[in-house]
Amino acid sequence: MNKIYPSAAAALDGVIRSGQLIAVGGFGLCGIPEALIEAVKASGVKDLTAISNNAGVDDFGLGKLLQTRQIRKMISSYVGENKEFERQFLAGELELEFTPQGTLAEKLRAGGAGIPAFFTKTGVGTMVAGGKELREFDGETYVMERALFPDVSLVKADVADRSGNLRFNLTARNFNPAAAMAGKICIVEVERIVAVGEIAPDDVHLPGIYVHRIVHNPTPEKRIEKRTVRDRK
Repeated sequence: MNKIYPSAAAALDGVIRSGQLIAVGGFGLCGIPEALIEAVKASGVKDLTAISNNAGVDDFGLGKLLQTRQIRKMISSYVGENKEFERQFLAGELELEFTPQGTLAEKLRAGGAGIPAFFTKTGVGTMVAGGKELREFDGETYVMERALFPDVSLVKADVADRSGNLRFNLTARNFNPAAAMAGKICIVEVERIVAVGEIAPDDVHLPGIYVHRIVHNPTPEKRIEKRTVRDRK
């Protein structure tokens, strides 16, 4: 089975549709699928619910889809660095399901494992627990959180072989494996494609069984939100 597509637009063709629940890997701007996000923008789909730790910045990452009003709702942990996100939310134009970071990661992991829900102490006694089931275990109160099952997952990896086995680069791994496993369809953007067997078994971070389509993007921009440096004498 050929999983490699000639472009991000081709990989999204027949998969991405308006109104879907999509998961997007990355943390800040680290490890985001830049080309796939741009292709979603060009596709014109709208009313998306996007699962992502955050929404990029105003003119990069998922911030591009906020600018074009293609995202209706965000399921996120961190919502800073994006003035358009703030403006839309405060104006009542954007829905937000605010989720603690560890809970968000576990909601995706549970989805990938086929677990419909789980209990956690995180958020008990706060607005996060509003309207959710509470249960006591061993004298402690826990809140029930539902797993996430995205229609489509867009992820970024460093290397893929032709079967879709993935290796991520350092901290760019972040939410990408969990997002990939949870999605009903997973499309991955990679910087290098190698032959099957070239990635050593112990170096495979995510098995190819979770990957449906691969896009080659050898020169991503890899923008940094806030570059800080110190003077060297």
